[in-house]
Amino acid sequence: MSGEIIPLLQLGIFLIMIIMVLLIVFYIYLMKPKNPKKPVQTETQIEDEEAEKKKVEQNYGKFTTNLTRESIFDFMEFDEIVDNMIVRKKGTQYIMVLQCNGVNYDLMSEQEKISVEEGFVQFLNTLRFPIQLYIQSRTLNLRDIIEDYKVRVDNLTIEIDKLNAKIAQAKAQGNRALKEKLEFERRRKLNILEYGISITDYVEKLSSNKNVLQQRTYVVVSYYSAEIGGGLDKFSKEEIYNMCFSELYTRCQNISSSLANSQITSSILDSEELAELLYVAYNRDESELLQLSKALDAQYDALYSTGKDVLKKKQEKLDQEISLAAIDMATDSILKADKRKQIEELELQINKEEKIKQKASELLDTYKNQLDKRVYKLAKDEIENSRKENEIQKPKQTPKLEEGKKSSQTNPVVRKKIVKKRRMEN
Repeated sequence: MSGEIIPLLQLGIFLIMIIMVLLIVFYIYLMKPKNPKKPVQTETQIEDEEAEKKKVEQNYGKFTTNLTRESIFDFMEFDEIVDNMIVRKKGTQYIMVLQCNGVNYDLMSEQEKISVEEGFVQFLNTLRFPIQLYIQSRTLNLRDIIEDYKVRVDNLTIEIDKLNAKIAQAKAQGNRALKEKLEFERRRKLNILEYGISITDYVEKLSSNKNVLQQRTYVVVSYYSAEIGGGLDKFSKEEIYNMCFSELYTRCQNISSSLANSQITSSILDSEELAELLYVAYNRDESELLQLSKALDAQYDALYSTGKDVLKKKQEKLDQEISLAAIDMATDSILKADKRKQIEELELQINKEEKIKQKASELLDTYKNQLDKRVYKLAKDEIENSRKENEIQKPKQTPKLEEGKKSSQTNPVVRKKIVKKRRMEN
């Protein structure tokens, strides 16, 4: 029995080995790359295939170009913006947009709320044409407000400089009442200037915060040229355009007056504002980085550079420096002129005695024939003696003159006392 089993086992092992060898050969056959022979083509077939390939490429290029242009215009969904209107569908639809300013409904009294609701119901009942409400959220843009604040701050600085010049002039003249009044006005303007600078800094920081959003509500009013009636063939393109514009403008005015019953003010967007509205709608992310108003101010759409010339900028800067220097020079000239005037007045007071003696001598000469010769001679000697005394005292009066100059720049009362004292000394 065992002798029969051993040959069977040997046969089975042999069969298994054969099967394994066959599997290995089959696997090698499958993994071997196949290189079928290409059919031999004639030169005519090759030229025909190349010509067909070029023709397909040209047609594909034309198809791609046309498809790209059409897809862009279809995506924009409007043709142009002209005369505060959006033109769509090859001039068959015209659109105007009203921007509405909301009311703070929550802070109103019950009677005011009822009035607003009744006004809005009346607005809906008066509608005889379709409208659309569009709400757009934008990042708060305070650029115009910041520029306005900066201009006001600069004007305040100029006014304060002028007040400083007037205060210096009043101080030189010794006008105490005017000086105190001007100083009070200067303190008031300095407080306003400090407040304006702080407000400008705060608004700039607020504007830099991208999380502050502003919600705007728009009423979209459309009109189709087919609504004119009577057949469009009777009218020219310009007549159709004028009729559409008139009808849209009338509708927007009716809507604006109806919304006024609800205490809602509205205004028609102009062409630039319409462009900005569409720009923000199509470019949400880019509108925060590149604002349309800034692009228009920079004239990015111009065919050539319209920026100011370098020489013109230098000339404007030079003119500004000249203006500031002229203000300083005018102030200094006023102060110097006032000082010279005070010095001249003081010198007139000092030389008064000399002029009196000169006048007395002239009077003696006039009445010489009517006076006794001895009296005339003694009188002339008296005048001459007093004139010599005055010349001897002049060097001693020089320090007092300087003192009088200094005192005259501060207070006219002191100047009068000095002049009176000199008179007594003479």
